[in-house]
Amino acid sequence: MMRRVYSALVSFLLLASPVFAQPSGQSPSQLDGFVPLDQLPPGEQMPAAPLLIAAYAFFLVLMMFYLWTIWNRLSKVEKDMKELARRHGGAAR
Repeated sequence: MMRRVYSALVSFLLLASPVFAQPSGQSPSQLDGFVPLDQLPPGEQMPAAPLLIAAYAFFLVLMMFYLWTIWNRLSKVEKDMKELARRHGGAAR
């Protein structure tokens, strides 16, 4: 039952997201037509470089954290294997 409710909720959110993504303060006539970048007022221009650098930095930090967690888990497993080998007297395989 919960799975059906969950899938219905996710389906609704996926289908309704384009509705919520529409700009609310502009009429459809303002959205029509192409405006060259050099004709936009300075407040509406957004340089992409800071966003791109922030995205790459976030991804780098995320990957470093992931690799750190793998390293910690691997060291715990190695420590457990050494402890197990010590308990069994280094028995041959």
